[in-house]
Amino acid sequence: MAQSSQKINMADVARAAGVSMATASRALNNDYGVSEATRRRVLAVAEELSYVVSPEASRLAGGATGRVAVVVPHISRWFFAALLEGLESVLRAADLDVLLYHVDGIEDRHDFFHRLPARRKVDAVVVLAFPVGEEEQRRLELMGVTIIAAGGQHAPYPNVSIDDETAGRQAMDHLLFLGHRRIAMIAAVDPDQPDEVQPSGRSNAYYAALRDAGIPVDERLVVTVDWGGDQGADAMAKLLSQPEPPTAVYAHSDEVALGAIRTLRRAGLRIPDDISVIGIDDHPVAELTDLTTVRQPVREQGERAGRMLLDILRGEETEHDVVVPTQLVIRGSTAPPRG
Repeated sequence: MAQSSQKINMADVARAAGVSMATASRALNNDYGVSEATRRRVLAVAEELSYVVSPEASRLAGGATGRVAVVVPHISRWFFAALLEGLESVLRAADLDVLLYHVDGIEDRHDFFHRLPARRKVDAVVVLAFPVGEEEQRRLELMGVTIIAAGGQHAPYPNVSIDDETAGRQAMDHLLFLGHRRIAMIAAVDPDQPDEVQPSGRSNAYYAALRDAGIPVDERLVVTVDWGGDQGADAMAKLLSQPEPPTAVYAHSDEVALGAIRTLRRAGLRIPDDISVIGIDDHPVAELTDLTTVRQPVREQGERAGRMLLDILRGEETEHDVVVPTQLVIRGSTAPPRG
C-alpha cells in the first residue's frame, strides 16, 4: 500500500529511485538535464509512494537558496586568490552569495568533509584547485547539489582547468629547442594534499619530453620538494652539488623557479649564460624578474567556472570539461647552452 504523501518527501523519492535530490527535482518538474528513462523511473516511484511535489520542496531542491559553497585549500597564495576572484565576480553579478570554506591542512580537510553533508542549504559546491579523493567525493554527493571544480583536473565533476602535461611539454620543448640536453626538474608537491591525489601532469611532461628526444633520464637531476620559493632554492642547491650540474632547470611553478634563481645568483652563476630556468604559471612577479614561463589564465578559469555553474543551475547546456589553453612566454631567463 502506498504511504501517505504527508510522510513522504523528495529525499525518499530520490533514494527509492536511486538518484540525487537535484535529479529527482528536475525529473518531477520536467526540467532540462534528465534522461527520459530516469524521468520515467522517478515519476513511477513518486506515483507508487503517492508523493506530491510541494512548491517549497521544489524551490529548495531545484536551486533557489541563492548561495554557493566554495571550498579552497589556500587563500593567501596568488593562484587561489586570482581563481576565487574570477569565480566570485561572475556569481556576484548573478546575485549569488559565496560561502567560503577554507580547508588548510589534511586534518582540517578531513574534518570539513566529515561535516559537509549537514551544510545542505546551498545551490552548489565549487571545489577550487585541489583533487578530491574517493571518500571526499562520497561526502560531497550526499549533499545532493550541483558540484563543479576549477583550477584542477582531478575531479569527476564538470570542471575548468589547464592541461598540466601540455604546459609542462611547452616548457620542456622550449629548453630542448634551445639545445639543452642536461635538463633538471624541480618537482613540487603540496604538503596539504594526500599522496594519492597529488597531480602528476607536469612531471609526466618531463619524462615524456626526454623520451621523445632520445635523452636518457638521470634521476639525480630530479628533485621533489614541497611547493614554495624557499623549497625551490634548496632544490637548486642539491642540483648544483652534482658532479655535472644541469645546463637548464624546469620548475613546476614560478615560485619554485624564482627560488632556484636566488640560489644560482648567490652561487655567482649567471642566468641564462651559465644556466637557464623556466617555470609555469606566469605569476605576477615573473615579468618583473624576466622569468621565462608558461602562462595559464588563472582568473579566466574562475570566470569560466562561474559561467558553467550558472548554466547548470539554469538547466542550460554546458561543456563538462573545459581546458583553457596555456602559452609559452619567452623572457630573459632562458638561452642556448654555452659551447
